[in-house]
Amino acid sequence: MINVLLLFVGLFLNTNPPKDVYGFSFKTLDGKEVKLSKFKGKKILIVNTASKCGYTKQYEDLEKLHKQYGKDVVLIGFPSANFGGQELGTNAEIKEFCSSKFATTFLIAEKSDVKGTGITPLFQFLTSAPNPDFTGDIKWNFEKFLINEKGQLVHRYRSAVTPLDQQIVKNL
Repeated sequence: MINVLLLFVGLFLNTNPPKDVYGFSFKTLDGKEVKLSKFKGKKILIVNTASKCGYTKQYEDLEKLHKQYGKDVVLIGFPSANFGGQELGTNAEIKEFCSSKFATTFLIAEKSDVKGTGITPLFQFLTSAPNPDFTGDIKWNFEKFLINEKGQLVHRYRSAVTPLDQQIVKNL
């Protein structure tokens, strides 16, 4: 809620909204702040995740994608309970689940709101940024956003598109 308020205050004060993802940061499950500008020159794949969803098995392919393309593509999961409360309660529980069940090694952000009144500024940007696919609210867990090396959203994929699907892989 505070993030959305700050976004609106920034717009009210006529500050320039970010033109790419490099103007955003996030906190990991361990509470460490990471600036997306750290990944300039690399592609970024952002995925809203959940631990108790029919699509949760995609964590396995996300980890495979990370191991195969991690040199050139930064993968970041954003756990969210916005869809049926399908995410665990705390960041510690999410971390334990992801590491024990799927042995994840890619970046995972702290639990975040990806839609609604508490939407984080990053997801507000991602869901409204022009791209050749579609804009608007996230419909369910495991939607994916592909960012190019210049920090621009270039593709967006719905939940049913798996991480290793050719629609994604051909753009990595």
